[in-house]
Order: sequence, then C-alpha cells, then structure tokens
Amino acid sequence: MNKYPDLLPRTISAVVGGLVIILSLIWSQWGFFAVFLAISCLTTLEFYSLMRLQDYVPIRFLGVVIGGLLFIGMFLIQGGYLPSVYHFALFPLASFVFLIKLYKKNDVHPFINIALFYLGVLYVAVPFAFTNLLVFYNGRYSYEIILGLLFLTWTNDIGAYFTGILFGRTKLFERISPKKSWEGSIGGGIISVLISIVISYYFKGLKPLEWFSVSVIVVIAGTYGDLVESYFKRSIQIKNSGSAIPGHGGFLDRFDSLLIAVPFVVFFLYLF
Repeated sequence: MNKYPDLLPRTISAVVGGLVIILSLIWSQWGFFAVFLAISCLTTLEFYSLMRLQDYVPIRFLGVVIGGLLFIGMFLIQGGYLPSVYHFALFPLASFVFLIKLYKKNDVHPFINIALFYLGVLYVAVPFAFTNLLVFYNGRYSYEIILGLLFLTWTNDIGAYFTGILFGRTKLFERISPKKSWEGSIGGGIISVLISIVISYYFKGLKPLEWFSVSVIVVIAGTYGDLVESYFKRSIQIKNSGSAIPGHGGFLDRFDSLLIAVPFVVFFLYLF
C-alpha cells in the first residue's frame, strides 16, 4: 500500500463515482441528463481553466454555456421533445465569441483564444453531447449501450493499470506517458474484450459481434484518448488536470478515454 499511496482514495472515488453514474442511468433518462450534463460542464470548465495557466484567456463562461446547450439540445432532439432544426441555433450563438473579443482591449492573443474556445467545445462538449445518440440509439431511452461502454472503458483502464504494474516492461509511448506499457495496454484490452462477451449476454441493445467491435474501439480509441490528454498535460507541465476527484485528479483525467472513444463508437453504430 505504501508503494501506491493513491490506491485507496483512487478506489473509493471510483466506487462512489461509478455508483452515482450507474444509478442515475438506471433511474431514468433525467438521471442521465442531470449527471452527464454536470460532468460535461465541469470538464469543459476545467479545460478552459487549464488554458489560463498558459496565460491564454478563452471565454470560459460562453464555452461552458455553448457546451451545455449542445448537450441539452441533443438530449431534447433525440428524446423527441424538439425538432432537429433547433440545432442550428447554436451556430450564431457560438459566433458571439468573435463579437466579445472585439471589445477585449487587453487581449494580446485574440484569435488563439478564439481557437481555444472552439477547441474546448469540440474536444470536450461534443463527445459528451454524442452520448445522447447512444442512450436514444433504438429510438427510446435505454442505458444499456452507454453503461456497457462505461464498463468497457473502466475495465480497460483498470486492467491496463494492474497488468502494467505486474508485467509492464516495454514502454508504449515513453515520450508522452513514461508509465504506460505495451503489456499493460494488451492486458487491459484482453480484459475489456472478455467483458464485452459477458455484457452481450445481459445487454441486448447490441448484438454480440457489435459489443465485441465496441470493445475493440474502446481499447484503441480510449488508449489514444488517454495519451492525448497526457500530451496535453505534458505540454503545460502539470501532473493532473485538477484535484476534484481524489486519487484520479480532475475530470479530464477521469473521462479522457471517453472523449475520443464516444465519437468513434457513434460513427460505428450509426454508419455500420
């Protein structure tokens, strides 16, 4: 335990946070709505706050609002509460960032800050908004696909973590993440694929082959999502994206795999 001092708080946080998410998904579509909207907004805010460590000043409030409205709009449209035409309202709203920057006299990097504003929306808010496409995949609310996706992501992360501790020798991407190993990634991938077989017996929203395919996407895209966030943190010379989740760091640290995996899973399910 002394060798891994963050293991206990990491485990407690994972169990408590996981239970909150699982129970909210099972409870109703409004439980999903509340929890994932909150996570989306907090993660987006964390991203913009990190940009300020580099003396950039993207408009945090507007970015969080746009990201939140994107999630809300996608939820209401996919749930049948609004026609899809309302999505177009986000484009003029997002354009306000240009008008706001015109009146910021002391902004020495206005277009870099505008670019970072849109990056926060694209990198963080859009993938969370896409989770609505998963919970309403079959035309009605169902927690099976998003919960199965979370199980696969969690088991991949946990499997890679402990397999890497036990057997890790060969560095996966040492320049970006020195602790990650090929052995850990392969171990996490095998465990995730095996879990997909178990999930397919209980969650019938997808066929067994589809669950297998989703697990492969999660392993590959999720690993890259982790590496992308590690690269991001290394570029601004920080260890964790925040301290909101004991043992894990910030929201970006906890949900980095999903940010890349969700768009690929949505692409796979809707196009194939």
